[in-house]
Amino acid sequence: MPTLAVKISAWQNMRGRFAPYAAIPLRLMVGFGFLAHGLAKWSKGPEAFAGILDATGVPLPHVMAWVTIATEIAAGVAFLLGAFVRLVSIPAIVLLAVAIVTVHLPYGFTSIKLIGVNNGKAQFGPPGYECDLLYIAAIIALALIGPTPLSVDSYRSSSRHQSLNN
Repeated sequence: MPTLAVKISAWQNMRGRFAPYAAIPLRLMVGFGFLAHGLAKWSKGPEAFAGILDATGVPLPHVMAWVTIATEIAAGVAFLLGAFVRLVSIPAIVLLAVAIVTVHLPYGFTSIKLIGVNNGKAQFGPPGYECDLLYIAAIIALALIGPTPLSVDSYRSSSRHQSLNN
């Protein structure tokens, strides 16, 4: 029967082997979220989203609708592929910060607000800025962690090191 010290050592070895892969689920979730939001706006038509932006007082609503949709789709694909993560982090965070200030701030922090139940189905109020802050935190973590295995950035990084060594 293995001792506690042996079990701890085995756990640390296993943890060390899998640690580089720990951020992959985070990267995939952020990428899927951005892509899903961008495609949802695009499928309803940029004009519909521009109308929402206009109603909230965003200047140049048609231009900003296209910028938002393009940013969400491009950042989503980039995060999913792990490509240029640090670069796309900047516009992604700016987009989230603008959404917090222009849309979510008046509704407070909590993103899930149960306002009632109707026919056995939960009814929710407008979301606060909690999810936007979670996305920002995840993006900052991904940018600081650096390239994950199974990513374009990791491939680019290893190719660069190989060419420098040759």
